[in-house]
Amino acid sequence: MTRIARPRTARRPAVGLAALLLLVAAAAPASAARPDPRHLEGTLPSGATYMIDTPADWNGTVLLFSHGYRPEGAPNPAVNAPDEPTKKLLLKEGYALVGSSYATNGWSVEQAVPDQLAALDAFRGEVGEAGRTLAWGQSLGGLITTAIAERHAGRIDGSLSMCGLVHGGVANWNSTLDATFALRTLLAPGSGDSAGGGAAGGAAGGSGIRGIRLTGFKDASDAAASAERLGETLGAAQNTADGRARIALAAALHNIPGWNDPNTPRPAPDDHAAQQANQFTAVRGLVAQPGFVWREEAERRAGGNMSWNTGVDYSAMLARSAHYKQVKALYKSAGLSLRHDLDDLARAPRVSAQPRAVRYMAEHAAPSGRLSKPQFDIHTTGDALVPVEVESAYRRAVASAGRAPLLRQAYTNHAGHCTFSPAEQLAAVHAIDHRITAGHWDDTSPSALNSRAQQADPTTAARYTAYRPGPYPRQGLFR
Repeated sequence: MTRIARPRTARRPAVGLAALLLLVAAAAPASAARPDPRHLEGTLPSGATYMIDTPADWNGTVLLFSHGYRPEGAPNPAVNAPDEPTKKLLLKEGYALVGSSYATNGWSVEQAVPDQLAALDAFRGEVGEAGRTLAWGQSLGGLITTAIAERHAGRIDGSLSMCGLVHGGVANWNSTLDATFALRTLLAPGSGDSAGGGAAGGAAGGSGIRGIRLTGFKDASDAAASAERLGETLGAAQNTADGRARIALAAALHNIPGWNDPNTPRPAPDDHAAQQANQFTAVRGLVAQPGFVWREEAERRAGGNMSWNTGVDYSAMLARSAHYKQVKALYKSAGLSLRHDLDDLARAPRVSAQPRAVRYMAEHAAPSGRLSKPQFDIHTTGDALVPVEVESAYRRAVASAGRAPLLRQAYTNHAGHCTFSPAEQLAAVHAIDHRITAGHWDDTSPSALNSRAQQADPTTAARYTAYRPGPYPRQGLFR
């Protein structure tokens, strides 16, 4: 029998294959390892900066955050979440975050919307295509978010507005004017400046107070000077019963709640004096910044005065206010005639708007209600800067546009502007996220939202409550 010798190389392929398999097995865990979290920053073509954070385990959803109002001259960094604790929780849950600084500070809705969309483009280029995009924002950022939702729905899957100016820029500046007009008319009669938006009188009248311009400011220093004069008058008025009643009336026209500072105790429902003291603090803040200095910046941007009170019935507005009973009680306690003061408001020369400025504000910062993707709104019940009644205005606009099923609104039983806990914010994110996933709204009752909040972060407050805000003081989004 002939013996055939086995070649010495016959086993080498098997050895080589085994080694190759070992190498592949050794390499597999490295290639499947989770990527590191990433923090990216850059500059957009407009000059705005952007910030991106991605977690190690990205769930495929990116949250586009729009920040609130920043005055001219204030720092303007990019941010992508409302606060650091909320940011950490969202990253832990697998969400990616992006946001821009906007190219300018101030009433920058016109610039902010394209900057935010450009930030999404930057995210796509730096990170990749998201499976889902949620727009969210707070305060002015809530309005910016709503503008994106209504006008650029193809870029997002849903939206969340927190303490947002969802009544829009026209209504916001009209409401601010209502308060400052009432204060000037009742506390500083004769101080109107005929160049300041239609009020008669020019120099000081019987009050001995120099002109207080409400609109049409020459420049920022002119606005600051009027704010200072009205602020001094306001402080003196708070020391008298008549003055306190009149301040409460002005606060009611702006729907400033009687509990608006979380650092103060909540007054009893019939403690009108304590409520007025809280309103005074908020009104003083309104006069110091939004009513004059911030308005001047917005007017400059809009090309003129964008608000008016011609034809406004302040008696009817007061009757619609949630604070009507309080005002009546304070007037009675002071021995002052409410009817007489309302008549004075009716007779006082009114302020007219400049059409081009109204058009600017309506074009860039007035929601229409025409949603095509779901939006969830949350608001604190004790917000003095953006009173909760703005949600009634937006609900009415959405219903008029035939889009009511796309909107849900919820409220936290707390004072202050945008004073949501991390738990409450995560519950809201989960609610809109679930709406997109399921194609229908899940339970958004207070108990369900509080349950979501406690699961997301048991260390912070869950204060969602059953609440329905009253009507917005002026009827209609634009008037």
